[in-house]
Amino acid sequence: MTLQTIDQAALGGDFEGYQFGSDVSLILERVERAGVGPRLHRHPYSETFVIRSGSALFTVGDKKIEAVGGQILVVPALVPHMFRTLTDDVYEAIHIHANDRFVTEWLE
Repeated sequence: MTLQTIDQAALGGDFEGYQFGSDVSLILERVERAGVGPRLHRHPYSETFVIRSGSALFTVGDKKIEAVGGQILVVPALVPHMFRTLTDDVYEAIHIHANDRFVTEWLE
């Protein structure tokens, strides 16, 4: 068994698992501005959002969800989704992609 310790600062924000022998990929998100987030997209695997602080309005399929620090959202595979931060407070989250690489289909 090989145990790796990876310095998050060296990643530049993203962690693609295949580079480190992991089955998941991560986006380490930190934003301090309202209105920030990705445009509508989907993945062929689930994506889990662990929201550490702040708030964002998520569009998941045809639903809108205001998510705040302390909540976890799970978006199923192939469901279109996007989000926008709601305030200038720090939005910090870990986005867990259930795949060893990022595969994204941009819908807009």
